[in-house]
Amino acid sequence: MSSSHQWRPHLLPPIEEEEEEEELEFDLPGRAALGKPLSDRPPWEKALVGKIRAMSAAERSLALEAVQGHSQLGTEEGTSGASVQELLVSLNLDLEQPLEETFLFHVYGLLLRECAGADLVRRHLASLLELSASSSWQWKGIALAIGIASASHMEVVWAMLDHLGSTSFPRAAFLSPDTQQPEPSLHWTWVSSLSLLCYGQMAAHAGPGVLPWVDNIASRMACFYLCSSDDNSLKMRFLSASIMLMQALQWEKSSQSYRFTQIPELIHCLLCILQKEPNFLATLLRQKIILVIVGLSSLRPSLKPMVKSSILQTCLQSLYGLPPTEMLKGCLPPLQSVPDVTVLYQKSAKALDLLLQTFIAENKSMDEVCFLLQHTEPWLQSDESHERRRAVQSILLFLQHVVDSVELTEEATPSTLGRQIGLLLLLCRDKDKVTSSHSCQCVCSFLQLLMQQKGSKELMYLKKMKNAEARACRGLEPKFCPLVKVLNRTLTVAQHTQLILTLLHGLCGHSALRCDLASQLLLMIFENNGVRQEQVIEVLQGLLQELPHITFKYVLQTVTQMVRVLGAQHTQETVEVMLSLCHPAERQVMSLWKALGTNKQTARKVVTLLYMKLKLRPPKELIRLSERVQLTSLLALNTLYELLYLWEYRAAVRWAFAGILLGLLTQLHYLFELGVVEGLADYQEDVLDMTPTGPCRTCLEALKGLFWTTDYWEVFAYLKLLRGWELFEHLGTFTEGVTLLARAMAHHDCEVEAVLGQAVISLKSSEERDNIVAILILTEFLSSRELTQYVSRKCMGNFLSLGLSSPHRLVQAMSLKGLSSLLMPPKKKVVLLQNWLAGLLDSFPRPDPKDLPGLMEVVGDILHRLGAQGAGVFSLRIAQHLLPLFEDEWEVVRGGAIFLYGSVICSGGKKYQLELKRHAFQSLVPLLFHLADSCPEVVMKTKFTFLRCAILLKWEFRKELFSKLAWGQGLGAEYDIFICMVESNFASYHQFLMQASSYLSSRDKNLKLMAMKFIGGILQDYFAELCFFLKKGDVKILRKQFEVLRREQDSISRRFCQHYLGDIVQLSKYVRR
Repeated sequence: MSSSHQWRPHLLPPIEEEEEEEELEFDLPGRAALGKPLSDRPPWEKALVGKIRAMSAAERSLALEAVQGHSQLGTEEGTSGASVQELLVSLNLDLEQPLEETFLFHVYGLLLRECAGADLVRRHLASLLELSASSSWQWKGIALAIGIASASHMEVVWAMLDHLGSTSFPRAAFLSPDTQQPEPSLHWTWVSSLSLLCYGQMAAHAGPGVLPWVDNIASRMACFYLCSSDDNSLKMRFLSASIMLMQALQWEKSSQSYRFTQIPELIHCLLCILQKEPNFLATLLRQKIILVIVGLSSLRPSLKPMVKSSILQTCLQSLYGLPPTEMLKGCLPPLQSVPDVTVLYQKSAKALDLLLQTFIAENKSMDEVCFLLQHTEPWLQSDESHERRRAVQSILLFLQHVVDSVELTEEATPSTLGRQIGLLLLLCRDKDKVTSSHSCQCVCSFLQLLMQQKGSKELMYLKKMKNAEARACRGLEPKFCPLVKVLNRTLTVAQHTQLILTLLHGLCGHSALRCDLASQLLLMIFENNGVRQEQVIEVLQGLLQELPHITFKYVLQTVTQMVRVLGAQHTQETVEVMLSLCHPAERQVMSLWKALGTNKQTARKVVTLLYMKLKLRPPKELIRLSERVQLTSLLALNTLYELLYLWEYRAAVRWAFAGILLGLLTQLHYLFELGVVEGLADYQEDVLDMTPTGPCRTCLEALKGLFWTTDYWEVFAYLKLLRGWELFEHLGTFTEGVTLLARAMAHHDCEVEAVLGQAVISLKSSEERDNIVAILILTEFLSSRELTQYVSRKCMGNFLSLGLSSPHRLVQAMSLKGLSSLLMPPKKKVVLLQNWLAGLLDSFPRPDPKDLPGLMEVVGDILHRLGAQGAGVFSLRIAQHLLPLFEDEWEVVRGGAIFLYGSVICSGGKKYQLELKRHAFQSLVPLLFHLADSCPEVVMKTKFTFLRCAILLKWEFRKELFSKLAWGQGLGAEYDIFICMVESNFASYHQFLMQASSYLSSRDKNLKLMAMKFIGGILQDYFAELCFFLKKGDVKILRKQFEVLRREQDSISRRFCQHYLGDIVQLSKYVRR
């Protein structure tokens, strides 16, 4: 460490090697001494003082003048010359012992101390200070003389030092070698160095009288050190003065009752020295500084926590931050004699241990234990093995001292203890065996302290575990389970929570061993019911915070097990926390929801809780705009939407289907009431990565997903192909959407009984939206099905009567409608409707075209009201009438016929199902071609009916067919639909071909083009099968149709003939029948 200004050589007194290497000795906690007590004076001093006191004032004055004027004071010859002996004889002081180097200054100080005249003392002090400016090698003796004199003349000495350097006489000695002008920095260095030496000696020799001056001395020492340049000699003089001050106070009994104010400033300067130490160990400087701090820390008043923290942080950094012990020697700079660095470190570490023991001796509480040890936490988490080992060793020694020698005065329960135990547990599988073993012993010592406070019976068990750990460090895992049980029982809730949070943080490191141990310990804690209800929120918050930073996959797998266990024990709290803290779509969070769903019972509880929270809907008037996003029902909605697509929740969602359905329907109505419809119309369903952008859209997509993921895709398709889902996008068409949905569910027998029961419950609700949804579903079920198998007509009537008292007119009207349908016996109703249908059928052969749409609408309504009873034989007759209308020129008739046909083929009942299937087969090709109809409305109805035919005929890939009908585009989708139809009707290729050939003469260009594509596909892909199934008459018909096409002016037709006429010719050769 170099100064910004170098001292001139004659001004720099040497720092003696013996002084620098003098070792501070250990004593009791809080007491350290340099060599012998200050009361041990030179053996000749007592006799000399007696002779001085026997002198008269004049004799003392002459003695002072003699000592002052003695020529040896101005040279470096020492005190062994004959002139010194002559001086002693002249003063009647004949000493036979060998004299010290500073002997004359010692005598000078004694003479001044015993002198009564303040003016005389002041004059001689001024002479000494003037001498110091030109004889820096004598600073030590000058300071000694001033210090001894201060014992009787403290005010005079203090005043002289206070004005040191302010006079002009010494400034000539501090000239710059370049300019020969006074140099302030050299002058200040002289003042600082000499003052520090003097203050130290004043403290050492003033005795009890020094106590009132300690704060002033400490303040001046701190000031001179902090205001001076960073110089090695100044640093050593400050440390020397601090040692003398600490030594004087330590051996002065009255200092223990005195309150000092400047000790923290002095400690701050010592810490500054410690911080600037190089990162190697060559001297005992670290040990000295720490032990001086130990001595100063034992004074009153006790140090504030902030000062203690600063001390511990600096001391730990200075020692733990050194290179590993085996590398310390290699880090040393070139030295004349190489010290034993291992011994130096051990002595410094021992001083640190004494510092901790001193602090705990002042405040014997568990709070203080945790406060002190929390400063080791960064080192316990260090990436360097030797730093972790040093920290654990210090903790172990400290805890052993507390257990064996300290009786804690009060039962405290600091929460940070849990964190410290957690950090130590994470080191129980450290690669360093010493660290691993010591950390386990530390945990046992911690628990031993706790149990000593509580008088626990498990104390002997812990002692055995601790002793066993001290003997060996193998087989770690078997002991963790009982240790975890002890921790669960012993720690308070706050401590246990901090333990868990610390272990959770340990999941995120880069050490595979530590992360795995953290995950296993957490799993043990969770499986042993270690997490209490009041801990769940904080534990899950910590887990979710650390989750994104976990790098090891096997650790993530263990985390999912933890969440599964926690969810099974505290389902409600777990769900509430996960709802409030994170979006369920986040990847890591999704894995936690999956974990909860792996347990069947937990999955059901989760879904039930979400359903219940979906119903927490405060009135619009009580909600501020900024709070709408945070509504519990919206959080539950978002989560339900995500869980619908998790395989782990499929069974639970199916189990709670009815409740979720009505919950989503009423939630959508509630959102309309709130007016949060943003993003509802902008959603594009066919974009795979599109996510809902608003609550209404999320709710609607969840409603769709409910049917799709529970394998009720037919209901989803029913509404999709009729654009029924679009009815839910507006409040004005919401009721139509609910009615259509209920109709689809009734038709496909989708959870009718469960939904019926849930609707009855909703009908009793005080919420208007619940009543509306319930009555719409009930009345539609009554119209579409016979519900007596689920509930008696009387009970149903009672339920519907509840709606009559509703203030909402729609609920009243629908309840009345439902009651009217109950009044007529089912058999009578069927007979009446079938007779009505028979009369309408007579109008089909020759109706006015304008009447056809209305006629078909009435027939469709009758078929709907007949429901499961069916139209019987009338279904087949209606189907026969409708098929020719597929080709009607009027698109309203064409579309109406196709749509009604889909209802007819499903309304014949079991008796006529086979005939209707045959008829449906005959309609496949016309329906396929009308998928390219010029009218979009007709196309929509064609898709709907085509799918109903596929469902009736039980094609294998019905769900895939629906996907192509709903979202497919272009030639690829056309080909997939073609393949699905043809492959689902094996050995029917020739029939399809002949049906398609009749459309080659169609006036509708779209139908004609579809026929060409279809025929081309059949000829290309199924030529061999056609050779087997076709007849010669069929081939002749085909050739005639191709000849007609060849003569047409349409280029597409001619090109089609040229391409496929050869295939027809080949068919005529191979067809033998």
